[in-house]
Amino acid sequence: MSTASGGDSAAHDRRWLGLAALCSAFFMVILDVAIVNVALPTIQTDLDFSQKNLQWVVSAYALTFGGLLLLGGRLADLLGRRRLLVVGIALFGAASLLAGLAWSDVVLIAARALQGVGAAIMTPAALSILMTTFREGKERNLALGVWGAVGASGGTVGVLVGGIFTDTIGWEWIFFINVPVSIAVIALAPVLLLESRAEGAGRSFDIAGALSVTAGVALLVYALVEASAAGWGSFQTLGLLALSGALLAAFAAIEMRSRQPIMPFSIFRIKAVTGSNVASFALGAGAFGMFFILTLYMQQVLGYSAIETGVAFLATSLAALVASMLTSNLVTRTGPRWPLTIGLVVAAVGILWLAQIPVDGDYLTDLFPGLLLFGIGLGAAFVALSIGALEGVREEDAGLASGLLNTTQQVGGALGVAVLSSLAITRTNDLAEGGTDQAAALTEGFQLAIYAGAGFAIAGAIAVLALVRTGDRPEAEESVARAPIA
Repeated sequence: MSTASGGDSAAHDRRWLGLAALCSAFFMVILDVAIVNVALPTIQTDLDFSQKNLQWVVSAYALTFGGLLLLGGRLADLLGRRRLLVVGIALFGAASLLAGLAWSDVVLIAARALQGVGAAIMTPAALSILMTTFREGKERNLALGVWGAVGASGGTVGVLVGGIFTDTIGWEWIFFINVPVSIAVIALAPVLLLESRAEGAGRSFDIAGALSVTAGVALLVYALVEASAAGWGSFQTLGLLALSGALLAAFAAIEMRSRQPIMPFSIFRIKAVTGSNVASFALGAGAFGMFFILTLYMQQVLGYSAIETGVAFLATSLAALVASMLTSNLVTRTGPRWPLTIGLVVAAVGILWLAQIPVDGDYLTDLFPGLLLFGIGLGAAFVALSIGALEGVREEDAGLASGLLNTTQQVGGALGVAVLSSLAITRTNDLAEGGTDQAAALTEGFQLAIYAGAGFAIAGAIAVLALVRTGDRPEAEESVARAPIA
């Protein structure tokens, strides 16, 4: 990739304005993971959803998003990152419009699946543009601090915005809001962002690898989101997991023989990349699962409205925002190992506080301290793993590294929601059958699930200590692509 002269202040300012555009696109993606949760009861009534199909408003998005991320990241490297970003945003915006206009449950589920496709295309493209725009070190870490703040706070802001829109102007606006943002980013992209792709990349493509990894990851996500309903030991769950494993094994075999693999396994020789992706999986499992369980607790046990639930999560969002901005400088000085480990441990402590929730919980004493600690840990860990997952990665593999990071997070999130909800449901049903009061049974089920969420965070911290070494600095290219590619 070519290196541009980057001396004048106008070009410097344009890069940071470009970062704002990239973060706006990323914020839409993160927002739409969480924003629908508090609106589901209203959507169910308005579109006459069955209880069985309602989960697909969330699952359809997770399935296509998680399944296509690796493919989207590699396509960005090969075909042009800005080009794929614009394509992804256009698809996401159009799907959001369709979702807001949905006249039936089938249409809304299809629109959510298309949103996931658009998100899988634009998210790794956006992060790889960030990587190839800012030089590795302090400058990139600062940019990733902003990116991390958006990612760490997006989920909680999504709950708040979803609650406000649903209770005031209607659930349709949780989707309509994406349309003007998409149009604005598409209009600004040619002005603020430079095109880039892997140097010397041809148009040949690893079709077999792309198909096997996409099908394997999609089946894995599907098996996880359906596991709580079908049963973990059911033929469906075990069969899908086995088929997913076979496809992913076939993918590994294909990649080892391919001349132009969609995912060169040499990327895992970089310990910071491997450790950060393990941490991403663990953090995704703990965070996604926690937001899901706590939302149910606040609404089903404490009787919070959609807006009240969103406001309750503001402590997490603001804490994550502050921690994200402070962590980027710390990682520049120390590397990702200790900030990532400490972030996961602090998140685990916050989760363990929340595991003590009572039936008659008080926000200031039972929820606020845990939500605050969880937000601090989440913000610090998200930034540190984002930096670690890109550290030492060659620029031609920027899209791959970005797609891999988001894939581990999404698959971890699907696993976390499936495991935590399954534990909560099983425990609640057992207690209810034994005569326990419904509110008490729900609370004990949620407590068990929250303990499991803490376990994910602790496992992630242990993995980071084992896999990432302080001072490890793999060889990285010095050049940073800042010039357009013809």
